[in-house]
Amino acid sequence: MSLSDRPRDDVSDVTARPLPPHPAAPDAAAPPPAASPTPPRIEAPLPRRPGVRFLRAHPAHWIGLGFGSGLSPLAPGTVGTLWAWLAWVVLGLWLTPAQLGWLLAVSLPLAWWACTVSADHLNVADPSAVVADEIVAFWLILWLLLPAGFWAQLAAFALFRFFDAVKPGPVGWADRLFHDARGWRGGFGIMLDDLVAAGCALLVIALVRVL
Repeated sequence: MSLSDRPRDDVSDVTARPLPPHPAAPDAAAPPPAASPTPPRIEAPLPRRPGVRFLRAHPAHWIGLGFGSGLSPLAPGTVGTLWAWLAWVVLGLWLTPAQLGWLLAVSLPLAWWACTVSADHLNVADPSAVVADEIVAFWLILWLLLPAGFWAQLAAFALFRFFDAVKPGPVGWADRLFHDARGWRGGFGIMLDDLVAAGCALLVIALVRVL
């Protein structure tokens, strides 16, 4: 039989073609794709507890911490005020009242700067170790009381510490006004309540003198 005479359904000479592969079935046992890693949580730095190393780290720390008086573990504000009183008595041995006034005028903005920088480095809005605010506020009282003897200065010290610690009336208002502020506003807030406490102490002393 010739090729032309073969039946059409005879496919013995037809070359077999491979079937296309079936798509792979999903593997039921395959683990699910891993979830994208959670980004690390960024936490705010914890407040620092100052020590001698912190005191020596920056010039503002020396001023802000009252040349070390603010490192006292007990009542650093009172210790800083005592340091201010002692320093004032020693300075008064060589400086005139006018020169003390100029020193006070320079100390106010310098304390503002030192309080701002020290509080920022400690990551605390109003750290208790920062006592430059107590120092300049008490210097203001002592300068306005000139000339004043020991007992008058002691009374001024007691009144100032009372108003600064208890914070009644306007002192508490001044303390809350910039309580959570940072930067230069925060530094001004650190100073403000002590200056108001100094004003209250001076007002009481003036009333006692009048009466």
